Amino acid sequence: MDELERMLRGEEYFGSDEKLMKMKADTRRFCELYNSSEEDQARRAELLSALFGEVGEGVFIKPPFHCDYGVNIYIGKNFFANFDCVFLDAGKITIGDNCKFGPKVMILSVTHPVEPDARRDGINIPIDVTIGDDVWIGAGAIILPGVTIGDKAVIGAGSVVTKDVPESCVVGGNPARIIRYLASLE
Repeated sequence: MDELERMLRGEEYFGSDEKLMKMKADTRRFCELYNSSEEDQARRAELLSALFGEVGEGVFIKPPFHCDYGVNIYIGKNFFANFDCVFLDAGKITIGDNCKFGPKVMILSVTHPVEPDARRDGINIPIDVTIGDDVWIGAGAIILPGVTIGDKAVIGAGSVVTKDVPESCVVGGNPARIIRYLASLE
């Protein structure tokens, strides 16, 4: 099994693997093409469909946008992300329908060992991130590896989300904590 297969299976892998480094370089060029696509929304949608694992209808990401691989990003329909979002997608990033992200939102689905020797060896650990439907993530929020955000949740601007967020609540701060629960919309 090669390092790409390990990464896609959610296993520890060596990030400096030649195949993965080439893939990252290709994705960087792809993002540059996307970011320079001159307000051509049809072209941008086409590029995202080619890059991501899955992309629904009505997805709009304002450039600049950056990701590591693209193949591990799955986005539902009617998604909007403002300027400067970064998705590090060694682990799978799944985003539901009708989500909105402010500028400079970061989703990180990769981490490194705590032990310095393992870090020095270049080991990466992919950990999936899942975001439900109808989620709003405010400007500058950071979503850390392994987090699941429930449907209809709101993440306050500048928050650092270190653990799962229940559905229908507002969280904020560093680390993010529940501020309040939303009234039922049903």
